[in-house]
Amino acid sequence: MSAASDSSLPVVIIGAGLAGLTVALHLAETQPVIVLAKRQLEEAATAWAQGGIVGVLGSDDSIASHVRDTQEAGAGLVDEHTAEFIARHSAQAVEWLVSRGVPFSPDPDGPLGLHLTREGGHAVRRIAHAADATGKAIHDVLLAEVKRHPNIQLREKWMAIDLITNRHLKKSTQEQQASQRCHGVYALDIETHRVETLAASAVVLATGGAGKVYRYTTNPETSTGDGIAMAWRAGCRVGNMEFIQFHPTCLYHPQERSFLITEALRGEGGILRLPDGTRFMQDHDERGELAPRDIVARAIDFEMKKHGVDHVWLDATHLGEAFLKEHFPTIHARCLSLGIDIAKQPIPVVPAAHYTCGGVVTDLHGRTDLPGLYAVGETTYTGLHGANRLASNSLLECVVLGRTCAEDVQGQIPATAPKVPDWDESQVTDADEEVVIAHNWDELRLVMWNYVGIVRTTRRLERALHRIKLLRSEIDDYYAAFRVGRDLLELRNLVDCAELIVRSALSRQESRGLHFSRDYPRTLPVSFPTILCKKPKKKDAWLP
Repeated sequence: MSAASDSSLPVVIIGAGLAGLTVALHLAETQPVIVLAKRQLEEAATAWAQGGIVGVLGSDDSIASHVRDTQEAGAGLVDEHTAEFIARHSAQAVEWLVSRGVPFSPDPDGPLGLHLTREGGHAVRRIAHAADATGKAIHDVLLAEVKRHPNIQLREKWMAIDLITNRHLKKSTQEQQASQRCHGVYALDIETHRVETLAASAVVLATGGAGKVYRYTTNPETSTGDGIAMAWRAGCRVGNMEFIQFHPTCLYHPQERSFLITEALRGEGGILRLPDGTRFMQDHDERGELAPRDIVARAIDFEMKKHGVDHVWLDATHLGEAFLKEHFPTIHARCLSLGIDIAKQPIPVVPAAHYTCGGVVTDLHGRTDLPGLYAVGETTYTGLHGANRLASNSLLECVVLGRTCAEDVQGQIPATAPKVPDWDESQVTDADEEVVIAHNWDELRLVMWNYVGIVRTTRRLERALHRIKLLRSEIDDYYAAFRVGRDLLELRNLVDCAELIVRSALSRQESRGLHFSRDYPRTLPVSFPTILCKKPKKKDAWLP
């Protein structure tokens, strides 16, 4: 399908999680919107978020206190202006969600009538939540509203392939470089295997993180770093990709590899223990179980390796069955279905890749380096998370910057829409050996888990980079020869993200936040974000 020039071109939003839905709802009052979701609409990472969303609401709280907690968790790499801006708009964000009908857990005596909980790294209770399924509660409400909106077109099981930029247009090299812009996106209808050319007045990347680059992750199947990889290939900078947050407590069970045990359970008094019942977190940090996630994850990793065990225990039995059922019904029910009664038994847990703290470099309006291209949410690097994300800041970032992104898109003067060429499949055939994709997928994730995990060394990183280069060569050959499908596209994006993570980690010669290197165990007195960009006109060249 060709895309004709049209002054009323839609805004294309790639991703149907909280970031994408927030942008869509703010934009749809003034212009047409297309939202692409590569799997079922309900499968966004937002729906997996258990803990909650930060709101500076209580009389014992302040914007300055939230900023301090964000900075401390971020280990010196948080942008103070970004943190202050988002904290200042946190109450407005929560109020916006309340006004849409999100059923947060109530407390008649709480601010806005909400019950506020506390999570690791926070000085006070400031987390608005819907029991232990906050993300799903938010996502359900916004998704229902988006489905009803006449100006929003939802496309389920559609996956973006690549951004359409000036290099796709029939212009001279000089003309291409003089007016770089994003003109739309090539997208695959997964069910019909048809590639469509979607011209757009603007494109918003809201594709989430890259947790699936690791063998063990709390993320859904959608988290394959699509937006980060597409923006990188289009020439945008990426930042802080070495900082991958490993959630300390993922359920350890053969039937559940991705079920998160929320941090709020530790916030309410859950205790981490060794198999013999010994409590160990006080040996690693005076804050114990309420220490930031990177510290807790490394402590668990250390104790598992020290004692030769494959998991530790999270003990909440002392909180009582009534309390657990009221505040953590999802966890209680899921564990009970697997034969674990958390009111009577501790929960077996292990760390797992959870959140991508880096991503596409943007400003506070979601603008990237490429005019016409925006990014919001986990796919971005805004400076908020620094070297480690403070719990429940992620949903807040989506809502606050989703609004500012929409406002900026609405304020742009429409660009002249060029003739965008169709997707060319004339030189490819149907794949004959898809086992290659499955093998490379498994190998990439295993390499990243073994060599680029919670604790790193330069030798491990170099080994990982060597293997990634070989895998990239095989994947590029496959991509050039065969028609695209979702598995191939996700693998292509993951190998890009893997290389970005490894190169960023190699460039940081210190240990800070989520990046811990045995070769550089000390934290430097002064440090800066890791920003990567490609040198112009030279393949696979990098600039830190």
